[in-house]
Amino acid sequence: MKQTKKQQEPRKPRKGPATPTFLLELPLMVDAGQAVRLRAHLEAARQLYNAILSEGQKRLRRLRTDPAWQHARVLPPSHTSERAAAFAALRKAHGFTEAGLHEAVKGLRVGWIAEHIEAVLAQTLATRAYRALNRVCLGQARRVRFKSRGRGFSSIENKRNDTGLRFVLQPPEEGNGGLLLWNGDQVPARIDWQDAVVAHGLRHRIKYARLVQRAASSPRAAGADAYGNRYVVQLALEGTPLHKPKHAIGQGIVGGDLGPSTLALVPQQGEASVQVFCAELVPDGRGLRRLQRQMERQRRAGNPEHYDEQGRIKKQGSRKRQWKQSHRYQATRRRKATRERKLAAHRKSLHGCLVHQVCAQGSTIIIEKISYKAWQRQYGKSVGLRAPGMFVDQLRRTVASTGGILVEVPTRSTALSQWCHGCGRKVKKPLSQRWHHCACGVGPVQRDLYSAFLAAYLDPADPTPSCAHYQPYWEGAEARLRAAHERLIQRAKEGQDLPRSLGITRARARLPESPEEPLQESALSAAATGLKAWDEPLEPPPL
Repeated sequence: MKQTKKQQEPRKPRKGPATPTFLLELPLMVDAGQAVRLRAHLEAARQLYNAILSEGQKRLRRLRTDPAWQHARVLPPSHTSERAAAFAALRKAHGFTEAGLHEAVKGLRVGWIAEHIEAVLAQTLATRAYRALNRVCLGQARRVRFKSRGRGFSSIENKRNDTGLRFVLQPPEEGNGGLLLWNGDQVPARIDWQDAVVAHGLRHRIKYARLVQRAASSPRAAGADAYGNRYVVQLALEGTPLHKPKHAIGQGIVGGDLGPSTLALVPQQGEASVQVFCAELVPDGRGLRRLQRQMERQRRAGNPEHYDEQGRIKKQGSRKRQWKQSHRYQATRRRKATRERKLAAHRKSLHGCLVHQVCAQGSTIIIEKISYKAWQRQYGKSVGLRAPGMFVDQLRRTVASTGGILVEVPTRSTALSQWCHGCGRKVKKPLSQRWHHCACGVGPVQRDLYSAFLAAYLDPADPTPSCAHYQPYWEGAEARLRAAHERLIQRAKEGQDLPRSLGITRARARLPESPEEPLQESALSAAATGLKAWDEPLEPPPL
C-alpha cells in the first residue's frame, strides 16, 4: 500500500512540560536617536494592538448574537463536556480563538506597521488582545481598554530569543556586556556583575525579552530621554530565582488571618504575632491633595469652553471632549505620578520583607480565600494603600519557589472568625466585635489571633473544623496568643497608631494583673461595640 505524503512525514515532537520562569530587569542606556526609534516602534505596536482589539470585538459581538450561543448557555453546568464542546465549536466558527486572531493579524500588519513590528511580535500582541477579550467573554471584565495616544504603549515582548526583539550577551573577550537587538538597533544594557542577583540570572537560559518604557520624574532625570522616559529590558529566564542566605526558610505550618490593615500569624511552633499590615507606609495625603487641586485649576484655566458659568462641566452627549494640556499641567501631573510611583515602590518593598518573614516561620501557609474585589468596595482607602491582594500573590510565588505551599481554604465552610472550637457552634459576629468570648469558656481572645490559630491546625484536605481536633493544642496556644496580644498592647502604649480592627479601644477598664482575675463586663462591652471613652488610657479588654 502506497503511503501518502502526509503519512510519510515524521510527527513533530510534543512540547514538554512548562519549566519554571523568573524575571531579571536590566536598565538600558539609550541615546537620543535610539529613543526616537523605540518610541516609533511602540507607537506602531499601539496602533496594531488597537486594530486587533477592534477586530476581536467584532467577532465577539457576532459570537454573542448567534442563537447557538444562548443554547449553549442554558446547558446545565453538570454537562461539562457538552458545554465545553458547544462553546469551542462556536468560538472556532466565528474565529474567536487565539489562533484566529493570529491569522487576522497577518492582514493588519501591512504598510509602515510591518516595517516596525515583526511577525512574531505581532503574534504576541494578538495573544495579549485575545486574553483581554476573553475576560470580557467569560464575564470577568466588562470591557477592553484601547490604548490612547496620550497614555501610549509601554511594553512589548517576544515569544522567543532567536529573532526580532532579543537579548544577547557579549563574549568575555568583547567586553562581557549585554545588548538588546531590535530592528537594527543595538541598545546596551547596564550589567553589574558584582550583583549576585544579576550574575545568578544571566547564568540561565533566556526564554524571551520584554522592552518596558517607564515615565521618569522629568526629562532632566538620570537615564531619561527628551520625553522623560526610561527604558529597561526584562528577561524571562528558565529556572528559579536566587535565594539569598539571609532569607531563612522555616518548616512546619503557619496559620494566617489577613485583613485590610492587619495581619495575624500563628505558627504551630513559635511565637504568634499580630501587626499592622504595611505600618511604615504613610502617604503624604496633604501633598497629593494640593497637587490634585493644582491640576484642577490648570485644567480649568486651559479649557474654559468646557465649563459653564457655575464652574460645572458642560454636557456634550456622545461627542468626545478634547482636553488641552498645558506644559505646566503636564509637569504637575509628572510630580504627582512620581509621588505615587515612590509610594508603590515602598509598598512593594514592604511586601517583600513581610513575605520573607512569613516564609521564615513555616513552609505551609494556610489562610482564608478572600474576595479582594469585595474589600475594594468596602475598604477602598485601606486596600488601595496596602494592596493585600498583591501581597498574597507575591506570597504565593515566593512560597512556591522555596518548595512550600500556600493553602487558601474557603471561608463559607470554615467560618474561622465565627466558629468556636470549645462548643463547635457558629455564632455570627459583627465586624465591630473584635474579641472571641464564648460561654463555653473559650476566650476572651483577640479575633484575628484566634482565626489564625484555627487556620494553623486546620486540615487542608478536610477544611471543616472539628472540636476534638483542636482540644490538644489549645492549652499551649492560649499562652502564645496572650503573649502576642500583650506585645501589641506594649506597642500601643509606646505610641504606635493602631487601627480599631485590632480591638485596642479606650475601654473603661484596666489590664488584669493575672489571668485568674475576673473579667470586667464594662471592658468587654466596650470592646464588643467599639466605643471609645474620653480621657482614658489606651488599653484593651482583659484577657
